[in-house]
Amino acid sequence: MSPDTDETLFLDKPKFAWCITGLIIYSVFCFSLETLPDLTRSTKLFLQVSEIVVIGLFTMEYLIRVASSKERLRFIFSFYGFIDLIAILPFYLAFAVDLRTLRLVRILRLVRILKLARYNTAMQRFAQALYMVKEELIIFTVASFMALYFSALGIFHFEHAAQPEVFRSIFDSLWWSVATLTTVGYGDIYPITSGGRFFTFIVLMVGLGLVAVPTGIVASALSAVRREQEATTN
Repeated sequence: MSPDTDETLFLDKPKFAWCITGLIIYSVFCFSLETLPDLTRSTKLFLQVSEIVVIGLFTMEYLIRVASSKERLRFIFSFYGFIDLIAILPFYLAFAVDLRTLRLVRILRLVRILKLARYNTAMQRFAQALYMVKEELIIFTVASFMALYFSALGIFHFEHAAQPEVFRSIFDSLWWSVATLTTVGYGDIYPITSGGRFFTFIVLMVGLGLVAVPTGIVASALSAVRREQEATTN
């Protein structure tokens, strides 16, 4: 349910939630179809009409939620209010922007997928879990950026002399650091010295922890939120 809205509002009823969910999925499917080459004129017209209908319904929903909010400004600048606005704004912006930015505006239509967070219980539970451990995640994010920088600094120290054209600066080394710490390992930049390879091994081990730690934090928070909801229901 949206914050600061009337609890009796029909927009928050389960049946309406399923309808909006269907519209979101349908609109994303239509957007994907628009990218197909050699569409017939009738198909393009159908997709355009579908977009107008979907946007019309989303616009009505947004205006009703704003009108029924106890604190309208608070709702407009809330997470759900912002997502509801972004879900319809690209359609209207398309009439005002030039062709160079039209492609970006069209891609922004995919933001409406986030509207599912309002109507999906599991996504709401996930959002609550993230909010519960936001301090831990912020600290971990800061630590991750520090690890990225020190990894770039270390590999630059070991490899710059051996590969000056590859590891030219700390900024070039950051790409290697990102690919290695995330354990993606594209292989386009790699160490050739013994010290660099040993350092890469250390960074890879740290990278495994970067994936495991936030996963454990969020999983624990999800379990706590679920237990709390079950206790409230019972």
